[in-house]
Amino acid sequence: MLGFAGPALAQDVTGTWLRDTGASRVRFAKCGEAMCGTLSWLKDPTGPAKLGQRIFYDMKPNGPGKWSGSAFNPEDGKTYSGTMALSGDTLTTSGCVLGGMICRSAKWSRSN
Repeated sequence: MLGFAGPALAQDVTGTWLRDTGASRVRFAKCGEAMCGTLSWLKDPTGPAKLGQRIFYDMKPNGPGKWSGSAFNPEDGKTYSGTMALSGDTLTTSGCVLGGMICRSAKWSRSN
């Protein structure tokens, strides 16, 4: 039983994650059958991003340690096709346009 619990936890994004720039934290939690990420802390609360704003939503499993769904960028007010990939305690998120031809990624580390 313990051998089974380890890999399940390794694939769990639930919790709070700190952006590599140190500018924000996102709390991931289940939302229906998917995962959603909500801004829980901002270094600069006067910018376009707002606390409590959902920036990742409808993120559904898409392979081991991977999810796909939507990502909202508060800086430009647009929603993009989003992906997440978990490797240990590092989460990489990407937002893409043009069918994935142009993507922008961010790295996050566990902060909980």
